[in-house]
Order: sequence, then structure tokens, then C-alpha cells
Amino acid sequence: MIKFLYDGFYIDDERIPVYSGAVHYWRLDPKKWGEILDKVKGMGFEVVTTYIPWEVHEIKKGVFDFGEEEPSKDIGKYLTICEEKGLKVLVRPGPQINSELTWFGYPKRILEDSEIQARSAQNTKAVLTQVPRPIPALSYASEKFFKETAEWYDAICSILRKHKAPQGCIIGVQVDNELGYFFHINPYVVDYSNSSIKKYQEFLREKYQTIENLNGLYRTNYESFEEIDPPRRFEGRKKEDLPYYIDWIEYREHYLINSLDRLTGMMRERGLDDVPIFHNYPHPLGPGGSVGATTTPFNLPELESKLDFVGFDIYSRKELYDHVKTIVSYVVGCSRFPFIPEFIAGVWPWYFRPGELNDEEFVTKSALMHGIKGFSRYMIVERNRWMGSPVTRDGRIREDRYNFFKQVNEVLKKHSFADFKKKSEIMLISNRDYDRLEAATVLIPFPGDFLETLLGFSEYPNFTTVSEDNFGFDGPIQLAKTKWFDAYYRGLTEQGYSFVLGDTSLSTDKLEEYKVLVLASFEYMSSDFQENLLDFARGGGVVVLGPKIPTLDEKFHEKEILKKYLSPEKSVGITLGDKTVGVKHEVGKGSVVHLPELDKRESGRILGRILEDAGIWKVEKNDPRIDVTIHENIKEPERRIVFVANPTSDKIPTEIGLDKVPASVREIWENKAVEIKDGKLVDELHPYTIRIYDCAFGGV
Repeated sequence: MIKFLYDGFYIDDERIPVYSGAVHYWRLDPKKWGEILDKVKGMGFEVVTTYIPWEVHEIKKGVFDFGEEEPSKDIGKYLTICEEKGLKVLVRPGPQINSELTWFGYPKRILEDSEIQARSAQNTKAVLTQVPRPIPALSYASEKFFKETAEWYDAICSILRKHKAPQGCIIGVQVDNELGYFFHINPYVVDYSNSSIKKYQEFLREKYQTIENLNGLYRTNYESFEEIDPPRRFEGRKKEDLPYYIDWIEYREHYLINSLDRLTGMMRERGLDDVPIFHNYPHPLGPGGSVGATTTPFNLPELESKLDFVGFDIYSRKELYDHVKTIVSYVVGCSRFPFIPEFIAGVWPWYFRPGELNDEEFVTKSALMHGIKGFSRYMIVERNRWMGSPVTRDGRIREDRYNFFKQVNEVLKKHSFADFKKKSEIMLISNRDYDRLEAATVLIPFPGDFLETLLGFSEYPNFTTVSEDNFGFDGPIQLAKTKWFDAYYRGLTEQGYSFVLGDTSLSTDKLEEYKVLVLASFEYMSSDFQENLLDFARGGGVVVLGPKIPTLDEKFHEKEILKKYLSPEKSVGITLGDKTVGVKHEVGKGSVVHLPELDKRESGRILGRILEDAGIWKVEKNDPRIDVTIHENIKEPERRIVFVANPTSDKIPTEIGLDKVPASVREIWENKAVEIKDGKLVDELHPYTIRIYDCAFGGV
């Protein structure tokens, strides 16, 4: 039996840190498989990852080539070679794999089947403009899609189950790949197929139980759920109009969750029931990177109630430090196993401003700095339509890149990174209700495009595409929520506080791992989450929210769950200088702090004042541009790893003060001693540099 914990996978109580690299067997000369895998092992990789493409193996419907005709397709032999070489394997059998294959990993006949195709809001075929050629988007609501996939799973799972650990090499299986409406994240583009509309109506029936309940909220007079057509563009004018659109956004989350749950069940029925199954959400990059945490249409917490763990893919550059920090911090805050299923190792040729090796170093250190515990390098061995991998398809080595990845693995192993955990007492929460509102109020329904970053568009909602209407609230919540999130994010970072990112879909058990919850709050908030915040405060936690104390629930009905517990008799003003900036309300053993305003320039000082009163420790640093995280060793309390990042284009002299002075400090990437001066860690960081300090305390 394979199990996984926060720090890695375990077989017979032996931990296997999941630092993996992608090797695509069918794209290589099978005579070189052994030689190439040896070179992968030479970089220190103990785990490899591979797609298994339906498109490549199917000869005709129901007939597959697994090496009988073309040796490069012998996945069984490839897995056997991995076993002989002591390598563990993560397999990714789709049905979708993308991988820039012509048909996205599906047989061409599947894409051409009109019963399986997704439909646009105009009831036309939805098309993804991708490399090497456009393809139809598929509907994962189609019963025929699952029937066809079952035949593929019958064939491939009969091979995979023979190679499961501990006897074999397979330690994990990815279900599908980057399932996200074929990059059509914009909610009014797909899926309007008949099968999807039927599932949407079933979703409404399950949510509202009776048509009378729905009519009461929507202010409609439908006679049955079957009459309801989903919104095809946003035309809301007031808050009473919003539930109709927001329900469509919530349905789109459930569409993805239910599809992946069903595919996972099909795998488990075919013998993969005792292997961890995971999924990778697509990287939410877009032009300039994503700062706010990504939620809808992705719902990591709810998907992990069906699968074992879920991660986000990351491809980035050194200039997009906040993008990497945000995505990693979100996965660390939400997932059972913080994992990057695809982590930059080279890049596709049409990527917007492809990075250099120093970008790979900076992005790698950024991910480790913010708490990632596993990853799969994509691609560690080159493939067609790819550039910058350390090993070429014919087995040659690019020494600079090969040595870089080797050094990363050596550092991770030598310093037992799996034994460390990022120290965080604060969770900054992204409110899914407000993110759904933002998505619902998008005014420009353009489709996703594989070349979007070159064209300057993004399928993700943002201030350029979202309505500016107030809908009867005091302001446009769909825009203000990002400003508040950003002010919190910047303020905490500048003050030296370590934090993770969370989601209002998280369980109370996950929230209770932290001492402070910080979130934007407006006129409405879900009833369940208001109750969760009260429970958190009653138990001794501190909730920081603003600008509003909600008085409405998620259906915009009057419900003062939080407000009725915030008594003026048990409150005190919070001042900064001679200005009152907030009010602290005692709630049980803890408190709720209300901030009616949060000037971005003063957010750090205001949060610092609140968190100091709450007893939350922070790093002392001489420059607010520097970012610092501390990782504590679970097995050796007197050892810490301290990351210090300079994410700017300036050289910055740094002085870092910890809660106690280390006996010795060594920078582990360059393997050199570091000066301790007046009790502070002193160094100089060049532009886009991250230092990793191994700090020993108490004579260790």
C-alpha cells in the first residue's frame, strides 16, 4: 500500500520525496531508454513522470499498439526498465494530456464526434486555437465521452496495475490533465452542449430542491428545472439579478469536480484503487502573471474530497515572483500534499518571453521558499516542440542545465528538505463568493487561446473585462475584493510576516492550523463561512476583515451572523498614531478585528499593529522589498532553513533579525559561511537573487 503525507510518499514506512522529471518514452528511441534514464538518475532524480497518450496508442477503435508494431510504444517495457533501474514513476494516462500533440492526446475520431464536442454560447462548435493546429473542445458532460474513455482505461489500466508499487514502480497516477474547459476559462464561452445544460439543470435541482425555492430567489415563474437555460452573457443590473449568473459559475466548478471524480472512479475500478490519484490545474498565468489566488472555476479543496491531492502547474520567470509566491502559497495552504505537477524545466518555443537558466534557478528557489514539497520537472528530457531541457532526445547533455538540476536535487537531499516545514501562523483567505461574482460579471466573452500571452489577452477575469457596476452595494465588490487582497498581501510581506493563502471552501480543521485569518469582507458572505469565522474566533483565533461586516448571506438575504456577535461593550479601538484605524471585538477566547478602510500605503503598519497585539512574531528586515520565510525542522528543532529573496532589479544589502541568534549560518546553494553581525544575518543580494541559509542554534 502506498500512502502519502505532507512531506512525501511512503512505501513500507520508507519515505520517497517526490522530486520528479518528465520523460516521454514514445518520443524517444527505445534503444536509448536505458541510457537516457541513467542520465536522469545522474542528476539525482529518483522519480520520473510520463504521459501515456491515447492518441499515440490507438490504431483504430478498440485496437491498441503497446509495442507490438512500434517498439517506442511499449509502455510495459519502459516501466520494466524503470523498475530495473530503481526509479519510481508517476503516470499520466489522460484521457486528455495536451503535451502539444496534434489532437491533445485524444484519437482524432473522438474530436470529430459531434456528440462529444463542447458547444459555445451561440451553439456552435467550441474551438481551441492551439499548437500545432486548432481542435474542437470536448464536453466532459457527454455520456459517450465516458463510454469511449472506458475502452481506453480498460486497455491501459490492465498494463499499469501490473507495475504498481511496492512490487512495481508506479507510485502515483494523474487523472486527466489541466481540465479547465480547454483554456476557455471565460464563463460565457463553453460548455453549452445539451448534455452540459442537462447537468446544469440537475445541479440547480439538487441545490434548490423545489422549483418554488429557485423561483423565489430568481424572481421567476419557471414551472420546472428543465425550462431553465444557462446565462450566455452577463446582463445583470442589480444584486437580485446576480444569483442566476453566480449559480452558473458554481456549476462550472462542479462540472470539473464531477468529471474528474468520475474518471478517478473508473481508474480505481480497473485496479488502481490503492495508488494515490491526483490532478493538475493549469497554471493561471495570463499576461503579467496572476497575483490573486486562483479559485473559480477551480476548487482545490472540494476536488481533494474526491481525489488524493491536487496541484497547480507553474511556468514562470524571475520577474513574476509574486505569481509563483501566490500559487505556491495557495497550494501549501489548501492541499494535503503541496505539489507542482508541471514545474518549469525548459519551455515551449512560443511562450511569452522564454526565460534563461537564471530564471529557472530563481523560480525553483521561490517555490521551495514558499513551501512546496514535491514537483515534476517538465521536461527533464527534451521532446519535440520544447526548448531548454538538460537531456536531449538523443541522450546528449546540456552541461549548464544538467548541472543545475543536479545541484537542486543534491541540495534537497543533503539538507533533508522533506524534514522542513514553512513556519506560518497567518492565512490570507481568498473569498470564493467574491471570485464567483467577479467571474459572473465578465462583459467580454472571448474564448481562451493558446497564444493569449503573445496577444495580450487573458481568459481569466480582470479589471479590463469585468463590470464596474455596484449592483446596489456601496461599491463594485468584484473589483474592490482584488484591491483589498492586494493591500493585505503587500502589507504582510513588507512587514516581514510569513503567511499562506487559503480559500473559503476549506474545512474548519484546516483553518484551525493558523492563529490569524485575514480576508476581505463586504456586504455579503456565505452563512457557513461566517459561522466558521465565529468558531475560529471563539477558539482563540484572530480574524481580521474589512471593509464591511457582512449583513447578507450568499443569496443576498438578511443574515447578521457575524454582526450580532460583535458587541460594542466588548470592543476597543485600534489606533495608529492619533488615528483610529479599526475596532477589535472580543469573541470567545479570540477576537474579530474590523478594518473599515485600508490604505495600501499604510496597510503594513496597520496589520503590524494588529498582529503585534496578537503575539504574532515577524522577521526583522532592513528593507521592505526583501521577502523572508523560515522553515523549521520537524526532527531537529535546533535547525532552520531561512530563505531571503530579492525579487527586484536592484542590488540590496540585507540585515535579517530572527527571534534568536543562530550559532552558525551557511548559505547552502553556494556552500559558504555567512556573517552574523550584532545578532543579525548580514549579506548582499544581487537583483533577482534568493539565498538559502542553513541556521544552527544551541551549539548544533
